[in-house]
Amino acid sequence: MRRIWAGIDCGKTHHHCVVVDAESKTLLSRRVANDEEELLKLLGDVLALVDDSQATWAVDMTGGEPGLLIALLVNHGQELLYVPGRIVNRASDAYRGEGKTDARDARVIADQARMRRDLQPVRAGDEATIELKLLTGHRIDLVAERTRTVNRLRSTLTSMFPALERALDLTNAGPLVLITGYQTPASLRRMGRNRLATWLRNRKVRRAEALAEAALNAAERQHTAVIGEKAVAKMVHTLAKEVMALNEKVAEIDKLIEGRFREHQLAEVIASMPGIGPLLGAEFLAAIGGDLSAFPTPDSLAAFAGLAPAPRDSGKTSGNLRRPQRYHRRLQRVFYTSALFSIRSDPNSRQFYDRKRAEGRRHIQVVLALARRRVNVIWALIRDRRSYQVTPPVAVAA
Repeated sequence: MRRIWAGIDCGKTHHHCVVVDAESKTLLSRRVANDEEELLKLLGDVLALVDDSQATWAVDMTGGEPGLLIALLVNHGQELLYVPGRIVNRASDAYRGEGKTDARDARVIADQARMRRDLQPVRAGDEATIELKLLTGHRIDLVAERTRTVNRLRSTLTSMFPALERALDLTNAGPLVLITGYQTPASLRRMGRNRLATWLRNRKVRRAEALAEAALNAAERQHTAVIGEKAVAKMVHTLAKEVMALNEKVAEIDKLIEGRFREHQLAEVIASMPGIGPLLGAEFLAAIGGDLSAFPTPDSLAAFAGLAPAPRDSGKTSGNLRRPQRYHRRLQRVFYTSALFSIRSDPNSRQFYDRKRAEGRRHIQVVLALARRRVNVIWALIRDRRSYQVTPPVAVAA
């Protein structure tokens, strides 16, 4: 049976498809709109090139703009591979010419799919995994926006009232409520300690007396009004309101993520691992695609998470191991963060950490080593569909 390879350079409004045969001869090159009718016509034309051929499709993106294209190919039972954009970029240097066009990139994608045997297939994810991926991605965007807004708030408040910025932790709800009402030293002094504490208690702020005390102490250290104080105070009020709104959005999406994670068939197994809660568990499922079908061994999962060192040998230098450059950043964060939490909650992790530290290892080295060890554990738990136990079960001889 003959084979053909169709490489698609994906875009927002249009895709470019190039089809090559086993001799790398171009059979088709076409720019198509990101529209169902156009994409179905392209699918029919590619399959009609040779009646007895087997078509393999390859794309340089697995989400976003090519979502409709991927859904159509998966629904029609087509073999679909993922060629990372980094591979396409580097492989383009080996082809003749220096120009960059969509057609050239599509040909490189098709040619790489024809020659390589290490490309990952694109699988159709289940509804729960796709929803978790969308929710966790949106949460990361919200948290990043909240961090940027908090930094702007700190900078703005420092330009007017640096003593108050030093005294307050603007990531907590109480200080944010305080500066929505009072931003300047003079307004705090006029309010007074007792009245300010009462005002905070009426708005359900915890430890209102301690917060009022800290704010009044900061106000007593500054009796000079900066130029433009009124405009700066208004900006501080606006930014504080934005941070509070983002906090509410993050809390809301956290509830959605937890509810959707609890409905997944692997939720009980994953959540049994010390250090992994609903949020990290949801990110783990979103990263691996909902199951371990793409990771036949724990080593492959560790390599995907960037927890397996890559050799950097050359000439007389051998045995030189470095951190890999290509890995899933969010999955590595899941294992690293959960390893940190497990040191406080799991006696096995704590024992491993203390032993390695006693051997002279640095903190980050030990946490990474613990994260790598936990990859083996969670892979085995999912394989056996059983929950984590502090004391491993005793193997019974047949």
